[in-house]
Amino acid sequence: MDILALHDITKEYKIRNIKNKGKIHKKNICKEEREINIRDKYNKDMTDKGNSCKKDLFKDDMIDKKKSFKNKLALHNVSLELECGIYGLLGPNGAGKSTLMNIITGNIRPTSGSVLWNGIDICDLGEKFRSIIGYAPQQQGLYNTFSGRRFLSYMAALKGIPKKEGKQEIERVLSYVNMQEAADRVIGTYSGGMKQRILIAQAILGSPKLIVLDEPTAGLDPKERVRIREQIKALSGDKIILVSTHVVSDIEPIAKEILLIRSGSIIDRDTVENLCQKYGGCRDLEEVYMCIFGEEENHVSVDSI
Repeated sequence: MDILALHDITKEYKIRNIKNKGKIHKKNICKEEREINIRDKYNKDMTDKGNSCKKDLFKDDMIDKKKSFKNKLALHNVSLELECGIYGLLGPNGAGKSTLMNIITGNIRPTSGSVLWNGIDICDLGEKFRSIIGYAPQQQGLYNTFSGRRFLSYMAALKGIPKKEGKQEIERVLSYVNMQEAADRVIGTYSGGMKQRILIAQAILGSPKLIVLDEPTAGLDPKERVRIREQIKALSGDKIILVSTHVVSDIEPIAKEILLIRSGSIIDRDTVENLCQKYGGCRDLEEVYMCIFGEEENHVSVDSI
């Protein structure tokens, strides 16, 4: 049985604050920041060349800016062990969901801690990890000038799927997301729901053992949401599937367990039934969610990075 294990995952972002001395009009901020970059590069180049006659040509023309940095903790000592099944990841905006998913998929590295697949650090697995994992971000990473079929062919090549197998695999996943008729259209002409479906299709190319889905039913009509939900359930027999969603009703009927995340920490993990009992006898998962996170839904932080 496959096991995904996270040990003491911490992620800290360094955020730059710029304090202005003097008044800057909003419309000039981008222009001035570009000029500051040019100035800094010019001064560095002149210093590196040892030019004793160097003059800061930009110093008198620019408004001074004081730069400072602060640290933002996006995840704090997150430890998990997941076996085969579907797991729902729930939390308010800024809780750390996107950061956690990006660390699990290897898109970013934690400040400390490790992610292990069957006891092996995913960093040590290297390119082999591409064939193990499937990831569907929310309408990101698409090539609008590609057709849906060409995009899937490109992703199959990245995953190391041989061409002969790739053609059959592409037809399989297109059928899975009900996109056969639109497969040869340019992605730029797709609706939001169609883009979401093609992202799910590329995530399941090659039958990966670990699947991470970020808002997989966003932009889909009710009929398609039910269809995708049931097919995610059908996939889960021998796979680990992590689903982040704000549509609680989409994950409630199919999740083996729910992971609740707040301010970068996992605050609870249990079955839907047990969570309902634990939080005052709630009728369903949506009530549990509102009971815990109701006042935090409008909070936004570094997790959008």
